Amino acid sequence: MELNFETLDIQRHRGRVDVRLSRPDVRNAFDAQMIQDLTGAFESLATDASVRAVVLSGEGKVFSAGADVEWMRASIELTEEQNRADAAEMARMFRSISDAPFPVIVRAHGAAMGGGAGLVCAGDMTVATEDCIFSFSEVRLGIIPAVISPHALQKIGAGEARRWFLTGERFNAETAQRIGMVHQVATSTEVDSVINGWVEALHEGGPEAIRAAKKLIREVLSAEPDEVTNLTSTRIAERRATEEAQGGLRAFLERSTPPWKDAEATDG
Repeated sequence: MELNFETLDIQRHRGRVDVRLSRPDVRNAFDAQMIQDLTGAFESLATDASVRAVVLSGEGKVFSAGADVEWMRASIELTEEQNRADAAEMARMFRSISDAPFPVIVRAHGAAMGGGAGLVCAGDMTVATEDCIFSFSEVRLGIIPAVISPHALQKIGAGEARRWFLTGERFNAETAQRIGMVHQVATSTEVDSVINGWVEALHEGGPEAIRAAKKLIREVLSAEPDEVTNLTSTRIAERRATEEAQGGLRAFLERSTPPWKDAEATDG
């Protein structure tokens, strides 16, 4: 599946897809076109069972500075209903990343501000360079981090949001890691090797199992307490009955290569 979008650079290598924000002249800030492109890219990739992992990064000096100034200026003239539709499109973009069936690895460098911080939170795993600065800066513009809040709250929790959402302060990569927004901090020369290691680790697991595990997280978090036992027992029973699970268990017991690794070797 070949994907071409105006504001994105997309490269594929076997099961890995690199999606790079490509508006470096405006620090990869969002506008309507980039929102449309990111949504289109992730929704299209979601239908491709061969995708094992997507790496989301930004071209130029920063990952993403948030909303584009000209796009924000235009919003001043919008009605409340038009603003609602505009926000719904952005919310759909974040959901397309967060709910993607495959793991999404975010490579944050330079800065991830406002909506850029939202992208970090929408991903599954994030590595940030040591110099990366973060901010939920919306209140300093008189607005709120509304559409990114479901993803940010899952990552940093309400306690941390009570500070960072309300002050709009900037914080460094070490703090982002401490509050659960970033999984690993690396130097600029080490960051890509961290990503490569994560991608290799993902290739060790069954591709269907990894997708099912990601879906399980969403299901358990949204389930009522009295539904969790039935949900989780059903999911593991379903998974144990699959060809992939049976092949993986057999390989473990026989100390042989699991079938998905054999398939990858055959694919070259």
